[in-house]
Amino acid sequence: MTELHEPRVNPDGSYNTFIIKKEGAIDVVTLNRPEALNALSREMMLELQHYFGKLYTDYTVRVVVLTGAGRGFCSGLDLKEDRSDEPGGVVGGMQTQRRVSEIMLRMRRAPQPIISLINGPASGGGFGLALASDIRIATPSVRMNAAFIRIGLSACDVGVSYFLPRLVGSSLASELLLTGNYIDADRALMSGLVSSVVEVDHLMDKGLQMAKDILRNSPIGVRLTKDCLNMSIDAPSLDAVIAMEDRQQILISTTGDMREGVSAFLEKREAHYQDD
Repeated sequence: MTELHEPRVNPDGSYNTFIIKKEGAIDVVTLNRPEALNALSREMMLELQHYFGKLYTDYTVRVVVLTGAGRGFCSGLDLKEDRSDEPGGVVGGMQTQRRVSEIMLRMRRAPQPIISLINGPASGGGFGLALASDIRIATPSVRMNAAFIRIGLSACDVGVSYFLPRLVGSSLASELLLTGNYIDADRALMSGLVSSVVEVDHLMDKGLQMAKDILRNSPIGVRLTKDCLNMSIDAPSLDAVIAMEDRQQILISTTGDMREGVSAFLEKREAHYQDD
């Protein structure tokens, strides 16, 4: 892999294109290119790859809240960026393509639930970021679309054609992908694409409260729940899903956190999980 495609982070652990604010076990990640509606530059894609990749073994982070600075969530690929140094041909093109699609793969592999706070336009790759999240909360001004098809490409990109029909059904997914039309907040809520719509001034509070609601559950319970949900979407049968669920429950039942959860319930107090 060349430097053009190598995931990257600054020596001090910070990133140039987004800001991470720690709220205990919650990472609040704010895409920070507001002058470009947080468009995905090459640097941002490589940094997002690095961030979501390292989460796989980072047990100090239990929930991620993802949003955008300014008036937009993410407008997709930065079409104004100079890419004259990009390698050509099939091999180079595949490397360039995987630079962005790898972000969505790493978001789904990450054991932490990801809550997207969609505070404005989410197009193309930005739509992909929202769909790859576990929970989506929008503001009334939100507009989302598969912008790829509007610039001569296929609408099937960065996992959108996988996530969208599973979230809203094949008919609406086909409409949105074949036309490239926007879906607004009201229709997104009605179709189940987002779980709630709140005013922009309350968006972060809503996201953090949901993250805290997740944190009150055991760490291993949350990790395995996301894992099971991911697998259940494509499971071949109910039998396969129940077999997986049965094994998860037996595994978790041997942990100290499960015993703590039962004790807290019986004693009518808050559980104090140790992830053991």
